[in-house]
Amino acid sequence: MARFCHTADTTITRHHIPHLRGLEEPCLHAQLAAHIVPFARKAWMDLQHPDDGAVRFDHDHYLKIWALTQPKIDADFLLLDEAQDTNPVVEQIFLAQRDHAQLVMVGDSAQAIYHWRGAKDVMTGFDGTQLALSRSFRFGPRLAEEANRWLHLADAPIRLTGADTVPTELGPVSRPDAVLCRTNVGAMAQVMELLSGGHRVALAGGGDSLRALALAARDLKEGRRTTHPELVLFTTWGDLQDYAAYDPAGRDLQPLVDLVDTHGADAILAAVAHLAPEGQAEVTVSTAHKAKGREWAQVKIADDFAPPSDGPPHDTGQGTARRIDDKEACLAYVAVTRTRRRLDIGGLSWINEHPEGASASPQPPQ
Repeated sequence: MARFCHTADTTITRHHIPHLRGLEEPCLHAQLAAHIVPFARKAWMDLQHPDDGAVRFDHDHYLKIWALTQPKIDADFLLLDEAQDTNPVVEQIFLAQRDHAQLVMVGDSAQAIYHWRGAKDVMTGFDGTQLALSRSFRFGPRLAEEANRWLHLADAPIRLTGADTVPTELGPVSRPDAVLCRTNVGAMAQVMELLSGGHRVALAGGGDSLRALALAARDLKEGRRTTHPELVLFTTWGDLQDYAAYDPAGRDLQPLVDLVDTHGADAILAAVAHLAPEGQAEVTVSTAHKAKGREWAQVKIADDFAPPSDGPPHDTGQGTARRIDDKEACLAYVAVTRTRRRLDIGGLSWINEHPEGASASPQPPQ
């Protein structure tokens, strides 16, 4: 139903049913859809009565209900921000206003990092005059060089120029204002480490995501299945331990396994309860996704930004390594451009030894 709400479609059909592991074959997916679609349609009908329905009513639901009314926004001008990460349902509403309003899209294609939840870069197909803003007033030339390296790896057409009046530095940061992580699990590890060091710690977006992970881990350790989307496939804690230890795809979950095995789920829950509001914290921990659009004076990149371990090998003559995925390069680009004064590249420092990174010399701005 969430997938349906993100689309411009008018009805729920079988193509909204996700392809699950072990049911990839078309015939198996069709059988799954035949069972699930009637329930999804019944749930959608329930949502038409938010005051007394049984299904929880969320933001995606009222947006989709409104979109299906084919609304006309009474305005002379409409500006769509973050256009590189726009769901088709929002794109449909926006473009439908073209007959009576001037439409403006603003975004950065290299910051398209929400493709995994159905978003797309709607600027690529937008019929309009294109203007580029390539000078940053947040950071200086040295950080612009680092940003341009990741833009090169992401195969992005634009290059940045830093502000000469902003002396941004790259180097170790002992007291960061923010620590940026690749995953929620990595954020949990950073929170635990900083709290144990006696720091006042805030978590961007609040602690609900970490609390949900800790509760899911506790369920698995106590022999219960969990509905948490990152752990739903595991029947026992032992299954999760084996997956994290022996499957290359499970490496993002290894910090969670280590934390729970070392401290226990209850200790993690207690730590989350001690999180401070951002205005009262010494340091903010955030995922790179939640950091988009934000900035801090001193930023450190956490160590869960690991080098690529899958995909085809890449041989540049300087060594052989796995290719850097464009989407991962975009996420790294977002992470390194959150700082104003000093960046500790930390968990992304492997790029200095990677063949692709070493050959990605800064390009002149366009």
